Amino acid sequence: MFPFKKILILFLVLRLLAPVEVFADGKPEVPEEWLSWLESLKKEMTDRGISKKTIQKAYGDNTYYHQRPEVVEQDKKQAEFILTSKDYINRLINAKRVETARRHYQKLKKKYPNLEKEYHVPLNYLTAFWAVETNFGQNKGKYHIIDGLTNLSYNNRRSTFFKNELYNVLKIMEKYNLDNDKMMGSWAGAMGHFQFMPSTYNAYAIDYDNDGVVDIWDSFDDAIGSAANYLGSLGWKFDDPWGGQVRLPWSFDYRLAGRDKSKTVRQWREIGVVGVDGKRLPYDDELKASIIIPDGRYGPAFIVFGNFKRIMIWNRSENYALVIGILADYAVNDRSYRPIEAVQQYPLTDKEVQKVQAFANKILKTNLKEDGILGSKTKEAVKRLQAKARLHQDGYPDYRLLNKIDNYDAKTGFAVPVQPRKTFVK
Repeated sequence: MFPFKKILILFLVLRLLAPVEVFADGKPEVPEEWLSWLESLKKEMTDRGISKKTIQKAYGDNTYYHQRPEVVEQDKKQAEFILTSKDYINRLINAKRVETARRHYQKLKKKYPNLEKEYHVPLNYLTAFWAVETNFGQNKGKYHIIDGLTNLSYNNRRSTFFKNELYNVLKIMEKYNLDNDKMMGSWAGAMGHFQFMPSTYNAYAIDYDNDGVVDIWDSFDDAIGSAANYLGSLGWKFDDPWGGQVRLPWSFDYRLAGRDKSKTVRQWREIGVVGVDGKRLPYDDELKASIIIPDGRYGPAFIVFGNFKRIMIWNRSENYALVIGILADYAVNDRSYRPIEAVQQYPLTDKEVQKVQAFANKILKTNLKEDGILGSKTKEAVKRLQAKARLHQDGYPDYRLLNKIDNYDAKTGFAVPVQPRKTFVK
């Protein structure tokens, strides 16, 4: 092949791979479709009450167009392997973080002696939230929120949610006359020391230092006061525990596990549930509690109370709520740090969870979202599948259930087909 033809082919290939036109200054040309959508977005915001002055301050001449916005990639991203409860907790809590939490807790007790009385939320829990959300304020987010939420509002799987959060950011800018460059946070729009979403800010953030501005970014007084106000509004019970790790009896009926099933502490004791140390459960007899086993029967088990469920209003992950509770306990006591121990679990992938969800939707006629997330509805469906497959009904789709699904037969179900009788030749 002549060199000229090779060069021509290479040019055509590169031309096909180039997704957009680029100006001489290196910036991508903004598609007309985006510009049209952006104008309709601005109009929608003004129709909802945002002034044109605030819109101008937020956008100016900036279109915030990104050919491949990083925030959208973040929203689509799923971990290939789902961390077990044990691995998740041990990743977020270690000896160093425990000591740091204790040190900050002691400082907060001295600086905010009246906060607990005002909002009925213990400071050790606020310390734990601060640790997990931003590593004690060291990582409040590097993303420009207007930029990120604008891109997430465009043709995205959660466009309506993010558009509403964008509206709430503009409300914040308008109310306090904040500059555009103040609006920094996580890729999803969470802001400040405790990572409030904009809608949470508008509902619960307070001016705790009384300077006329609710600043959860640079005023820690406002940040911790707002967090206390939010948790208190969720009905936090000051004297109630969140829960703790327990041991289950060998005969435990795993159908009793789950946040939606509860018994009194006395009833759990009668069943044989004891503390992780083998001792009697150290809680009031009449407190209502649930048993959760995030990783199934081979993983750690926990008894959880009402405050645990209130933590889950902040973040809907059981693992997240466990980290907050465990770290809050460490912050207020002097026990030596010990990692969570459990039998090594089969590491599920998000694709395997999606397979289980699709299978449940087909066989059980459920309406699970096939998103690869092992949530409470998926776990309940797994229990039903395990019952059909005659497996322990712990809600955790391990390799045994996955193998059963792979070998499922439309006629015989999970049962092993009867093999034809062998004939022997004499």
